Amino acid sequence: MDSQTITILFVGDERCGKSTLLSRISRGRHNLKGRDSITLLRDLDQPFIFDIRARRGDYRLEFYDTSSPESWRLLRPDLVILCYDISQRLSLINLQRVWNKEVRTAGVTGDNTPVLMLGLKRDLRSENDPNGTIYPQEAYRMAQEMRLDKYMECSAVTGELLEEVFDDICTTALKTTTSEGGQSEGGCTIM
Repeated sequence: MDSQTITILFVGDERCGKSTLLSRISRGRHNLKGRDSITLLRDLDQPFIFDIRARRGDYRLEFYDTSSPESWRLLRPDLVILCYDISQRLSLINLQRVWNKEVRTAGVTGDNTPVLMLGLKRDLRSENDPNGTIYPQEAYRMAQEMRLDKYMECSAVTGELLEEVFDDICTTALKTTTSEGGQSEGGCTIM
């Protein structure tokens, strides 16, 4: 039986952690926790492909990053994930002012395309820098204001919450293949 392809697009500022996240999950589910070294994937190797077997069948998840050699604006993804660096306030501001508007005005998302928000580099959150660090409640509030479907955060370096984030991404991606779709009902949910 052929697998169904689901396209997932990660967007966000350079160096916000997208490549590290994709590199970490490319090593398989059993390597999502821990601090072992990570070999970064090359942007030229996109899409990054992950095969998943679920009760309803086999799925091929194709992950794209905004660093893609081809224009990401030409993609029509089934799921969009807006990414920001938890330790950099400007990264969150750009998510709202640039990336959210960009994916919606460029025609990348359709009316039923779920859009998630993902805070990366959770391990760099600092209690000593209240002006730079973004706490979950602030990011969640912004995700609600942007009318996003879900808010998540993790650290690809330490593996903290990475398994849960990967599960949420896969669950939402698989829902895009059903008649209900992957959008949340009644607003943004928090992982």
